[in-house]
Amino acid sequence: MTTIENKALVERIMEARARRDPAPFIAAMSDDFVWRIIGSTAWSGAYVGKAEVRERLLKPLYAQFVAPTRITPTRILADGDHVVVQCDGDATTVAGERYANTYCFVIRIADGQLRELTEYMDTALVDRVLQPPPGRRSPP
Repeated sequence: MTTIENKALVERIMEARARRDPAPFIAAMSDDFVWRIIGSTAWSGAYVGKAEVRERLLKPLYAQFVAPTRITPTRILADGDHVVVQCDGDATTVAGERYANTYCFVIRIADGQLRELTEYMDTALVDRVLQPPPGRRSPP
């Protein structure tokens, strides 16, 4: 795919995420998709494979919110097989706390599918508002 096609794919995914619809994002993940979360939070690390991303990352994360996070892009840049998205997230936890994070996603696309995503965010907010995923503890 071209740079323009890769950017258009991510724009469609982000339009859906702005409506709190994660389905196009999930559908675009390749089976060997890798999601890396930078930092030292309990959520940080690499989630390898679409099944693991859905089970170990998205399922416990979405369980903490009353609705999927609204993610609104503020800038989308593309160069070849990489698309970079600056965006703002907004959600409310089941405990009633607002979770409004700021993100930068660096996405690699191949053959029309998302292959890798590296996520940069406000890790202090993650530690303060989110519960750790099952089997992991918050850093000291």
